[in-house]
Amino acid sequence: MHSDLWSFSLDLYARLGIEQACLELQADGANVCLMLGAAWLGHLGVACTPERLAQLRTLAWPWHDEVIRPLRKLRQDWTNAAKLDRELEVMREQIKTLELEAERQLLTRIENLAQEWAAVGADDMTLWLEGVVPSSARENRGALQRLHAASTSA
Repeated sequence: MHSDLWSFSLDLYARLGIEQACLELQADGANVCLMLGAAWLGHLGVACTPERLAQLRTLAWPWHDEVIRPLRKLRQDWTNAAKLDRELEVMREQIKTLELEAERQLLTRIENLAQEWAAVGADDMTLWLEGVVPSSARENRGALQRLHAASTSA
């Protein structure tokens, strides 16, 4: 078990089927960093409350929308052209690195916010995960269940 969110996220994301589950949920409007943070909190046994969910969303969505999403869009927009242009491919990889660093920064911000939230042995994984994903992503029960199962056994 990793006590820091970044290590937990890397371990969880590397598990079989989790990258795909996260990408499916992201396509349905979910914020992957927020889901990873929620999974971490659930794994630690931190109680899920409406106030904490609101604090996480207030922290995470502006950074996601103003920093991560534009970097991701630029990287994705350059995919085809970069196959034909070596310099553009190098720049695309630099954008990818910057996007990953922006995600790491968001995970650090989530971890810092949650530092005061004591682990009390709560079994709130489902509440955390369903609390941070938009209703459109909640319909993807299979991806949420895969993320839940992997997080619980992390």
